[in-house]
Amino acid sequence: MEIQPFTGYRYNLDKIRCLDDVVAPPYDVIDNQLQDELYARHPNNVVRLILNRISPTDDAENNRYIRTAKTLTDWINEKILVKDESPSIYVYHQIFEFDGQPLVRKGFMCRCLATPFGYGMVYPHEITMNAPKLDRLMLTTACKMNFSQIFGIYPDEQNEIQSQLDETIIRNNISPISATDHLGVQHKMWILNDKETIESAIKKMSPKPIFIADGHHRYETACNYRKQIDEMGLLHSKHPANYVLMVCIAMEDKGLIVMPTHRLFTGIPQLTSEILKSKLGNNFDLEESGEGIESANNVWNRVKNAGSQDVIGLFTAKDNKWNITKITPNGKELMDKVAAEHHPEWRELGVSLLHRLIVETLIGIPEPPKPSYVHLVDELVKEFKSKPNNYPLVALVEPANINQIKNLCLLNDRMPAKSTYFYPKLIAGFVFNPLDEF
Repeated sequence: MEIQPFTGYRYNLDKIRCLDDVVAPPYDVIDNQLQDELYARHPNNVVRLILNRISPTDDAENNRYIRTAKTLTDWINEKILVKDESPSIYVYHQIFEFDGQPLVRKGFMCRCLATPFGYGMVYPHEITMNAPKLDRLMLTTACKMNFSQIFGIYPDEQNEIQSQLDETIIRNNISPISATDHLGVQHKMWILNDKETIESAIKKMSPKPIFIADGHHRYETACNYRKQIDEMGLLHSKHPANYVLMVCIAMEDKGLIVMPTHRLFTGIPQLTSEILKSKLGNNFDLEESGEGIESANNVWNRVKNAGSQDVIGLFTAKDNKWNITKITPNGKELMDKVAAEHHPEWRELGVSLLHRLIVETLIGIPEPPKPSYVHLVDELVKEFKSKPNNYPLVALVEPANINQIKNLCLLNDRMPAKSTYFYPKLIAGFVFNPLDEF
């Protein structure tokens, strides 16, 4: 994969004393409440760049994108944001806890060549939607800046690249920039401009593929922006629009965590355990596993301990019962028929079985409304209790693992939406990548 260092814009630490006040998670996980909290936290919080508020009076002359561009210009003119002196790779660590265990996830930020999927060495694993891509393209066009990073993973069994970067940091006694996000995750970044180390990283990354873990819409936006610059007759080999800001993390990194994404379904007829069993027929074996939404943790522990994608926990709200389902040979045969356009690896995923076979085919809702998504079982219980009449069916489903993600990427067979959730999220606000030539 072709990568390169870049000269980034960063918050001026002489003016912004505490980066905790100005960083934010990616735009697509910021709801209205968190947006308000980030706005209130600091007048220069990055949320004003990545997710400016919509005004009821927005029009062609005054809208969120134009306001963001003005905010960016003002912050640069006021020296709130300053440009680094030399092209660098930005080494990035995240320190967090998961299941009670302390972990560190290590990567580095660089520019990555933006090539359309299918034409280069960057591979997607999820389906994208047009509306978010249009939103991000309008923002990019107005601001000519990457405000947040794509999350890419690459193979490196010996951890050669990251080890060399970390060793250079220690050898050169480089001090980190630090921030703690709203979830308590600590983020550290080191600015590395050692030419020899950078050239070595570029050379070692050259033959490696990159698999998009998070940021599919922003990556496709970068490709669309590059095409837009080309159509204007402005693109050349060294134009920064050829590249996109990316965090590269080794697939073997011990801090690489994929969390499940559980579903609360709307738009499905009220089901009892018996009705569900009738609809699934001989395609699944069902085992009653508890009553009440509060049993979700016990059910999830059983699903998780089964260690198999074809074991799913289902809760029918009408009779308040949990069932653990496991596909049968008949079910596998039916799945092969109804999802024949996909590779066998896709047809084995828990989320594929849940959506394509259970909901769309056997329950008979070919185009169900988008479900509510949660990642923690306690969140699922809380959400259900807040709207018990909204969710006739609740599902606990295993996430895809790293190898499944890699294999489906290489097969160019994209997973259903929300098949993965990499925790923790990358932070926005450490460094920005300029896309103009000045």
